Amino acid sequence: MRNPAPNAAEPLFNNQAVSSARALPLYMQLAQHLRQLIMGGAINDQDALPAERELAERFSVSRVTVRKALQSLTDEGLLQQRQGAGTFVSAPPRVEQPLSVLTSFTEDMQSRGLTAGSVWLDRTTGTATSDEALILGLSLGERVSRLRRIRLANGVPMAIENSVVPSRFLPDPGAITGSLYDVLRTRGHIPHRALQRLSATSLSEDHAKLLDTQPGSPALHIERRTFLPTGGMLELVRSHYRGDAYDFVVELQLSAPSIPSRHDSEAGS
Repeated sequence: MRNPAPNAAEPLFNNQAVSSARALPLYMQLAQHLRQLIMGGAINDQDALPAERELAERFSVSRVTVRKALQSLTDEGLLQQRQGAGTFVSAPPRVEQPLSVLTSFTEDMQSRGLTAGSVWLDRTTGTATSDEALILGLSLGERVSRLRRIRLANGVPMAIENSVVPSRFLPDPGAITGSLYDVLRTRGHIPHRALQRLSATSLSEDHAKLLDTQPGSPALHIERRTFLPTGGMLELVRSHYRGDAYDFVVELQLSAPSIPSRHDSEAGS
């Protein structure tokens, strides 16, 4: 078990974060402050929070207010209350994924020192739907392999991933036990580039249950279309990523301003 979080009297806990002058209920203000500390990494996973009495004294609120705030964060999955031991942080690993490099989930986790895992929900083959055939450039009646799984990092559910691959590239979806891309590469089908579309959404009750979080929690819906070096479509992926666990990062560069030619300068004079 990790060391307890800093004592409530230390500067980590800002007593100005909770005020009766604000319209938001006190317990929601306190929950908001603690949530920011957890998600910002100021309090680590498995750290113990100070006792209710200490928090109540620090923020000048009642223990009932503290209890409601802690219960709210427990319901969100950010805290875990252990009988006789106290309240502990139970935050998922937070991952930053650059969008400039095409890597698999397994490769992403390994590069961060995390252990990637999967809970399989479906590994089947079937006839491509009209939507799948259109996107993947298949003829009607062609077969595809479908892979549906919960992706884990250190045992924590991070994403629900639905992959569709033409059967000519992956005839047996049961061959996938870890990285899909590793298997495709060994078969000579190399993922070369991809287009991704990200959109904000909230988790349905079914998705939230699979990701061990609350219905309505923020999430990222991602559709990725992966291409071969020849330009042909290799894979269609539609996934839901936990919004409290994933940051997608892209590097932008300012393009150099165009320099007007001598002809343009003379024309404008």
